[in-house]
Amino acid sequence: MSIETASSQTGHLYLVGVGPGDPELMTYKAVRILTDTRVWAVPTARENGVSSALQIADQLVPVNGREILSLCFPMKKVFLGQETDDQLLLAWGKAADEVISHLDRGKDVAFPTLGDATLYSTAFYLLAMILERRPQTKVTVVPGITAMAACAASQSSPLALGDDVLAVVPAAFEDDRLRHILTSLDTVVLMKVHRRLDALIDLLTELDLVDHTVLIERSGLPDERVYTDIREARGKQLHYFSTMLVRKKKVLF
Repeated sequence: MSIETASSQTGHLYLVGVGPGDPELMTYKAVRILTDTRVWAVPTARENGVSSALQIADQLVPVNGREILSLCFPMKKVFLGQETDDQLLLAWGKAADEVISHLDRGKDVAFPTLGDATLYSTAFYLLAMILERRPQTKVTVVPGITAMAACAASQSSPLALGDDVLAVVPAAFEDDRLRHILTSLDTVVLMKVHRRLDALIDLLTELDLVDHTVLIERSGLPDERVYTDIREARGKQLHYFSTMLVRKKKVLF
């Protein structure tokens, strides 16, 4: 029995992590739920834009015959605990209303999202708006493989071992905490580096961490590029799928 058929009066919402880009890194559960769900709500950065999550999912679960809701989530910084930009609130509210309109008609809706739904994903901005309007909404979150896990695996490197302390940092934020994190912790994953690449290279050079850093662009995809010397990436326009791994300790026994 399909997920949609099994629904009760209102639809079920699925937040589905589709992994970092390589469709073979989608989980069996993600594929099963996307296959059984006839309505997909897909995130885009601009109106009528392309959804990377949709492109990944489509390679294993064809979109043919499905209803695709294109939801715009503007690429703006979000500072939790501070007042949220009005444009973001308007966009999130519009997206929530569109999803709710299908849930209220008894249709299950899947929201495919890059990587893992619980890590820097637009999925939870959408969910917060939906639950504010429909607190009784049934929700299932399907975890996905993260970009940092895929990047570390591609380099045959651990993210953390023993008593290592690991930090995951959205490098798009210009924050003095980044310097403290880089100097005090053992391993740092810098995500969303493409917009601040040169500034990050300068900082890592200043802190003498260049030799401890690797930059992976489009990990696991046919055009993957690895910079073991991050200074070679200076001035380049990197893809959004770019991650830096800063690991100070070597594995020695």
